[in-house]
Amino acid sequence: MSKTFKALSVLLSYPSEGLKEAIGDIGEIIAQEGILTPEAVKAIQPLLEDMQSKDVYELQESFVLLFDRSRTLSLNLFEHVHGESRDRGPAMVDLLETYRAGGFDLVSTELPDHLPILLEFLSNRPLDEAKEMLNDAGHILAALAERLTRRESAYAAVLAALAEFAEAKTSSEMAQELLSVKDDDPNDLDALDDVWEEAEITFGPDPNAGCPVSRDLLANMDKPISSQPNAAAHE
Repeated sequence: MSKTFKALSVLLSYPSEGLKEAIGDIGEIIAQEGILTPEAVKAIQPLLEDMQSKDVYELQESFVLLFDRSRTLSLNLFEHVHGESRDRGPAMVDLLETYRAGGFDLVSTELPDHLPILLEFLSNRPLDEAKEMLNDAGHILAALAERLTRRESAYAAVLAALAEFAEAKTSSEMAQELLSVKDDDPNDLDALDDVWEEAEITFGPDPNAGCPVSRDLLANMDKPISSQPNAAAHE
């Protein structure tokens, strides 16, 4: 079990007052567990500082512009490899079955391939299994880290840390293929409409399940994951 993946899952979730209150705990977990390199931990500090110092509404606006209104920055991993193809549905079902086989009950309106959801699942898997699954998505993580760096976003450090753990490099052929796609415009309302239409698809057993991030979530990381509130659900 890795509390680091749980902490990063929370950190990549929609900002809330509960998340702001948990930032101190998140920082301690990331620094003390030793899964990330000291350099990666240091690089994440500016994001933690932003989360503590900025108004929650400013944080939420920035999050939406980055991840909800920029399809090339989507935290739904299959968006980057399957897009609108027919392969996306079966891939989603396969991932959901992997979760269930691991005792993870998805209680969220987010899709199974949502990165915070994946990280929450991996937080209760053996470290070598977590590394293998993140390596499978490594080219996506590396490309997202590069795109966020281009936008001078503090979130880049989180994606870069995950890519480093997965031993994924931006220079790989698959990452370069993803980066060859032009960055989209978060003010493109037609594209935003498409995102909202996709968001109507739900895979969790209870579309209304989930709760805001709180310090209790970080405090109860040792509980079986299927019994925990879902950290990745937007309020």
